[in-house]
Amino acid sequence: MTDWVWESATSCATAIREGTLSSRELVEACWERIDQVNPRLNALIAERREASLADAREADRMLAREQSVGPLCGVPMSLKDSFDCSVLPATWGTRGRVGFVPSRDATAVSRVRSAGAIVLGKTNTPELTLSFHTANRVFGATANPYSLEHTPGGSSGGSAALVAAGGSCFDLGTDTGGSIRLPAHFCGVAGLRPTSGRVPRTGHAIGPCGPIEALTQVGPIARRVEDLDLILGLIAGPDGSDLAIPPVPWQTARLEDASGAALRVQFHVDNGVCPASAEIARVVRESARVLADRGVHVDEGRPVGIARAASLFPRLMLYDGGEWVHRLLESCGTALDESPLRHFYSQLPASGQELLECFDDWEQYRREMSAVWKHADALLCPVNAQVAATLEQPEHSFEAYSYTMAFNLTGWPAVVVRAGCSQAGLPIGVQIVAPPWREDLCLHLARWIEESLGGYVPPTL
Repeated sequence: MTDWVWESATSCATAIREGTLSSRELVEACWERIDQVNPRLNALIAERREASLADAREADRMLAREQSVGPLCGVPMSLKDSFDCSVLPATWGTRGRVGFVPSRDATAVSRVRSAGAIVLGKTNTPELTLSFHTANRVFGATANPYSLEHTPGGSSGGSAALVAAGGSCFDLGTDTGGSIRLPAHFCGVAGLRPTSGRVPRTGHAIGPCGPIEALTQVGPIARRVEDLDLILGLIAGPDGSDLAIPPVPWQTARLEDASGAALRVQFHVDNGVCPASAEIARVVRESARVLADRGVHVDEGRPVGIARAASLFPRLMLYDGGEWVHRLLESCGTALDESPLRHFYSQLPASGQELLECFDDWEQYRREMSAVWKHADALLCPVNAQVAATLEQPEHSFEAYSYTMAFNLTGWPAVVVRAGCSQAGLPIGVQIVAPPWREDLCLHLARWIEESLGGYVPPTL
């Protein structure tokens, strides 16, 4: 039975519907695995053990009565603590919200629960999601299941760590500067940052407001690419609250055509700011070879202007001197002197002229970057310049993260899939990027890389 904790959410859902696996058996297996690994990982920080088992029994009863059920009926999931959920506290990693239980679910949470998913508990996140390492003053730090001395990344580090360790079939994460894709890379799982405007952020710590709201998106983290396709199709679309979500039709990834002859992919291992390590460059090039073997026309190169991401991103995040973060902390009831965020988000706001220049530069950046689609259908590149850092020094140089920040700034969809590992055994993911609203193309190419290079590999933890 424990073998099911390594399978995809899609496979588990199918087995539950067909009666070869019960929801109760799968939920019990997840709790067994959580009990084995979580004391060392500190990934799950709030649980609903008995309630989830009761949910599983009800799912099995519904299936036995042949009642209509959702596509995730009986599948256990975990949930990043930055989301509101009516059956669990939502601390957002900040002291002011300790013990706070929301009255309703975030939109994305409501949608997966309506599809039949069973919430096991909450996974750890840095305060207000604003760090590339998962640690906070409420729950402490989370470790990487492939090496307990290394970080799982952030901000969806608890999500990726638990899914990778077999404690949950999938999780919902969020990504402002790489917070889904970086943990997926560090923890060897699959993650998707959708197009800006694809999924409502209603009920999330960083919500749909302010001039930089487009940077933050909600997306799935799972062990296999097929799950990203399934879950995003369920959570996408307007909710009437997040007004930045247009009614763009969702198109699922199709793999009927085994040839990529009509596709053009550009790849790079150096974004002009921080070259990828030799190990990561090797894995990216191997992934490019996989696509070429499928008939894809592959060229090496990088979008014009991409090197400016490393300087533009912090200017946007600090455009008001950190006032938006201070107000968010205040709304949570957290005193500024109780938050480590005060060290970074307490600077002089931009003047009117500097602010105008900042947003002009952002628009120019997007225009320059978009020119790449004249001669490419998708991009392939590193997720980060390095593999996971150690817990003693959990963050790389800021420039190393520019590989993800570059595409938050454009708003393009990006999938991460495991494609190899370092000599030390740490996972290495690659990032596949497509034009707006073409998540299907990202997923299509990621599936090919996953099939050829193996994708997710269970940790020995």
